[in-house]
Amino acid sequence: MAFITLHKEKLQHNFNYLDTLFKKNNIEWAIVTKLLCGNPKFLREVIRLGLPELCDSRISNLKKIKEIAAEEGKEVQTVYIKPPAKKSIKSLVRYADVSFNTEYDTMKLLSDEAQRQGKTHKVVIMIELGDLREGVMGEQLIDFYRSVFQLPNLEITGIGANLNCLYGVMPSEDKLIQLSLYKQLIEASFDRKIPWVSGGTSVVLPLLLKRRLPKGTNHFRIGESLYFGANLFTGKTIKGMKADVLKFDAQIIEMQEKPRVPIGQLEENPSGESFQVDESDYGKTSYRAILDVGLLDISPDYLIPTDKHLTISGASSDMIVIDMGETRRNYKVGDFISFKLKYMGALSLLNSNYIEKVVV
Repeated sequence: MAFITLHKEKLQHNFNYLDTLFKKNNIEWAIVTKLLCGNPKFLREVIRLGLPELCDSRISNLKKIKEIAAEEGKEVQTVYIKPPAKKSIKSLVRYADVSFNTEYDTMKLLSDEAQRQGKTHKVVIMIELGDLREGVMGEQLIDFYRSVFQLPNLEITGIGANLNCLYGVMPSEDKLIQLSLYKQLIEASFDRKIPWVSGGTSVVLPLLLKRRLPKGTNHFRIGESLYFGANLFTGKTIKGMKADVLKFDAQIIEMQEKPRVPIGQLEENPSGESFQVDESDYGKTSYRAILDVGLLDISPDYLIPTDKHLTISGASSDMIVIDMGETRRNYKVGDFISFKLKYMGALSLLNSNYIEKVVV
């Protein structure tokens, strides 16, 4: 049995920290829920925080958000945070109030579908700032805007950008000033207001904390910093925030003293890994614990044992092996070992049907 736990009080603490910070700086913000993979227990706790805007990259998750929000008696604006696939347009217009877009043909389909459903669908035009994921190239923006702003039943409510998501390009004052200038250029060229400059994500948060955020950036989309209190510039926890909103526990299913060195001819394992023997380990033993979780659920690279005496030796599809050293450290079969999580590790666990999800 293995389970991931969401701690409500720590989630509320981080939410309060962020909400106070953004209100102080007159910035609107939304919570990104894609990490939660549509889990209704965890989504409900996020919806109960009371923020009126939630973002996700899966339409099925936005549908669940709408359903849970209705049960909770809350109004939530849902935002689809990647350019839509054409086959999903009908569902997108039904369950997403806002979507990020970069292609005229897709926006034309959104316009047609919004007319059929009797809705006005809001759009944020994403602009390329150097990380080379989604985004209209800056020199093409005016022509692109000219082609889409008159499409019926669409309301262009913002321009936005993503950084650090693909190649790791970090945000800077210059890049965010550039984004704000694009907004001013559109407004001057077409005499139309663009309410949002959605340039803020968790990786941009340190610029705000250092008072280096250009004033034009007035909208943030926050996920990782809410759940992990993360400063993505330093890799540390933001002072005043909690790093352990999410915690993982896995149960020991075997505990044995075994040789440190594998016995027999070594070739690649099923994961394609080859191991080199440390000759200094010949003749030595250590206690090894096997946990009831494996690569099917999470890569060990994303797990950090809370007991600093433990190290992860390796993993197969359904088991992770922990090296405990020369003593058992009072652990026994049936005990749980706890881990802090990195973002991608939490994403894997929450996407696994084999991991129990618990709210504390």
